[in-house]
Amino acid sequence: MLTLAGIAKHFGPRTLFEDVAFTIQRGDRCGLVGANGAGKSTLFRIILGEDSADEGTLTWQRGSTIGFLPQESAPAGDETILQIATMRDLGPPAAPDHRPGIQPEQHEDYTLEPRAKQILAGLGFREGDHDRPARMFSGGWVMRAHLGRLLVQSPDLLMLDEPTNHLDLEALLWFQDYLGRYPGALLMISHDRAFLNALCTGVLELRHGRLWRWAGNYDDFIQQREAHQAQQLAAWKNQQREVAHLQRFIDRFGAKASLASRAKSKEKQIAHILAEAIDAPEAEIARLHFRFPQPPRSGLKVIRLADVTQAYGEQVVYRGLNFTAERGQRIVLVGPNGAGKSTLLKILAGAVPLQAGVREPGHNVRAGYFSQNRLDVLHPVHTVLEEAMEMRAHNPGLTEQTARTLLGAFLFRKDDVHKKIAILSGGEKSRLALARLLLAPPNLLLMDEPSTHLDIPSTDALIAALDAYEGTLIFISHDVYFIRAIADHVLHIDAGRLTAYHGNYDYYLEKSRATDARAALVSGRGTPALTNHQPGPANAAGNEPTDVRAGPKSREQRRAEAEARAAKSVELKRLRALVAELEKEIDGLEARQAELTRQLETPAIYAEPGRPGALNRELSAVVDRLHAATVEWENLAGQLEGLEKS
Repeated sequence: MLTLAGIAKHFGPRTLFEDVAFTIQRGDRCGLVGANGAGKSTLFRIILGEDSADEGTLTWQRGSTIGFLPQESAPAGDETILQIATMRDLGPPAAPDHRPGIQPEQHEDYTLEPRAKQILAGLGFREGDHDRPARMFSGGWVMRAHLGRLLVQSPDLLMLDEPTNHLDLEALLWFQDYLGRYPGALLMISHDRAFLNALCTGVLELRHGRLWRWAGNYDDFIQQREAHQAQQLAAWKNQQREVAHLQRFIDRFGAKASLASRAKSKEKQIAHILAEAIDAPEAEIARLHFRFPQPPRSGLKVIRLADVTQAYGEQVVYRGLNFTAERGQRIVLVGPNGAGKSTLLKILAGAVPLQAGVREPGHNVRAGYFSQNRLDVLHPVHTVLEEAMEMRAHNPGLTEQTARTLLGAFLFRKDDVHKKIAILSGGEKSRLALARLLLAPPNLLLMDEPSTHLDIPSTDALIAALDAYEGTLIFISHDVYFIRAIADHVLHIDAGRLTAYHGNYDYYLEKSRATDARAALVSGRGTPALTNHQPGPANAAGNEPTDVRAGPKSREQRRAEAEARAAKSVELKRLRALVAELEKEIDGLEARQAELTRQLETPAIYAEPGRPGALNRELSAVVDRLHAATVEWENLAGQLEGLEKS
């Protein structure tokens, strides 16, 4: 359907990428990955015809259609949500009318509106939203309407740039299922590891100006890339050792007349090796790497809510809510869309006035709030540096040099600190919001979707920083990988009722009898049959079940568990290597046994004096070793199976 050959793009003396070549066939589902700044969005623009390549060719199959969802949409006007979803802007690739503007429907299609309504419902719109002007909705909801339009049109190739950023988890799960059945090809940029794992049959990686194609999903790509890099490193080291060995000979004997010809020969060998040299493994590009400065120690009771009522108009979210968080807890909030998770975070942060009840921070507690809408805590008219320096209100000793150093750790280098916040990408806004927290570290950290807009390496860096953070963390996320790495408590919210699980996310899955780790994040009441529980603090919906067998884990317990998991991982790796080595040996012994048996069955062998006896002795030794190796393999395989099940 689409073929790129030798595509290159330069910006002045800098080469963004070169010699990019790949094909997209019908039915392909490809993720385009790479660090921020690698050129993913530029490559998208070249494919869309919105930018031109400096070198190379791009060829479309005749009659192919394309649809594109950008990260951000144009400002909404008076068109309704349903009008957006039923508008037609589908055209041939590289034609002016394929871009995501609004164009009238070109022909009568009586199935168009029913399809649009069904898709809008899947994306979270209610029927009453269909005829409302788009300008009444937030940018995220307008993006959902444009996504609905593309799904209604069903182009041959659907190109998506961070499509999950504007979706809550319920809409994301519906969308993921829809794409799993999508008849066309997909090419998508995404930092959502689970999304890529669920959909991708191939991964295109832009790295250091080159494009690599890997088979399988995101986890397969990581495994293959690590193996490739290990092989490349080993081959490069061997090559360097050989060159060094030859060079030592030249340096030592090159001046001796008797050995000059041999030294010249060694020089030719070096020249031949270097002409076909293996590339040195590429250094990693700039990655986000930081630690949270440890905050002042708070009291044991970090924050308490008592008899809190919160409503939006006539919609009551909480009535008589009671909640307490203790020092060092890492609590993830889960539950259906609209259950009140973000509202609870805002109440805890003091970001909304209480309509009734008490919010009582504990001794020496300072809360830091990381909003899902980054502009809630950032000022669009400020520069990056001005926004950072605002934290002097909480940290009077903050200097510009300290702020610049920290911003550099968050990849805001040199003149980047003078960028206006209004022009930053979603990932840059997320990194800046994180940097602000570190300039005056709170001991109660409240985070709403902290990994949204962050690329995968940056998410890993955030996980590492939070793992070492000694304050209290309460957060919302739809990234199961992130939750499993961080949470030691789960708080399920549904219809104003809080249900606490004093264990990690896997403990929550077990107790709630969930069958899908991601869907369990937005499951409604169906909750837990807890075998040993006692009443906790009462709230509006009754008593809060609490499992008394699994009390809050201390940092030492979590560290001990982590060490036990690491030791198990090492032992598993050792056993697997031994089992694989034995299997290889057994295969070789069985092959040799068959070969020796075949030779002994050949009449001509007995015409050679001493030959049959030698073969029989070797066969006897092979059979003995084969028996011993088989017994050893059975023992190790049994140990491995037991450890894998434990």
